[in-house]
Amino acid sequence: MSLERLPDSPATRIGLGLAALGRPGYITLGRDSDLPAERTVEAMEARAHEVLDAAYAHGVRYFDVARSYGRAEEFLANWLRSRPESSDCVIGSKWGYTYTADWHIDAAVHETKDHSRATFDRQLAETRRLLGNRLDLYQVHSVTPESPVLTDRTLQEGLAGLAAEGVSIGLSTSGPEQPVAIRAALSVAVDGVPLFSSIQATYNLMELSAGPALAEAHDAGRTVIVKEALANGRLVQEAADSPLGRLARETGSAPDGLALAAALREPWADIVLSGAATTGQLDDNVSARAARLTADQAERLSALAEPATAYWQDRAALPWT
Repeated sequence: MSLERLPDSPATRIGLGLAALGRPGYITLGRDSDLPAERTVEAMEARAHEVLDAAYAHGVRYFDVARSYGRAEEFLANWLRSRPESSDCVIGSKWGYTYTADWHIDAAVHETKDHSRATFDRQLAETRRLLGNRLDLYQVHSVTPESPVLTDRTLQEGLAGLAAEGVSIGLSTSGPEQPVAIRAALSVAVDGVPLFSSIQATYNLMELSAGPALAEAHDAGRTVIVKEALANGRLVQEAADSPLGRLARETGSAPDGLALAAALREPWADIVLSGAATTGQLDDNVSARAARLTADQAERLSALAEPATAYWQDRAALPWT
């Protein structure tokens, strides 16, 4: 099943990413109160399956993992095998970062980046061992304008070979130059066929810079996936005295639901990822499907936007907890 075969319904516009559930340490704020006190592999897998079950019950059908998300591919693969009804789910993973923390929260380095053909070949084999034929979308992780995937013909041909086997090829972007990377990716083709069928990018009330480029990608027929719609938890943690928090109190809504609703309001946003670490957070996140922000409310929330450079500097300083 490809992204294009997801049912066209409000339910499937929310996806679930397992970045916060596949490893004990991540940069989402508030993890100390979100996760089990003992972050053993067994406890984290149990929590991941609990949230996956809740997401499926809510109608979520796109699930997003990565080689660098600790054991997220393994957790998801085990869940898929234990849930025969999950055959209607679409599975995306990413390659390009290697997890190096060895299940330690205080590791000096949690992941290393390498977009070489050798890393693609190695990590595809690793992903295949876990997800087998359930892999629907394979994305290059955190592409920037300097990424070899935008120019390395050998790597592009390897990706095109995977596409010929029926796996959609996509990429995710990060950093203040997301618009440049997105537009460069749109022009990459192998034998006249566009290589990337989907674009996953950071877009939220604090970081809006990728919006115009994502609209161009959507208009060009690419599936657009929004990640980090809650700004790694900043939007919720800082909501008390922010326009988002005030609007949430006025409307009786959850701040995270409103933040995701702002992303869903964009006509080019095909899927918006929840990064929920608890079933309660997931319930609040999926409430975004019913939220209808007025033009005035959206304008009030636009006051949260930051310059892209400042946003990414702050993100880089977030602690792994």
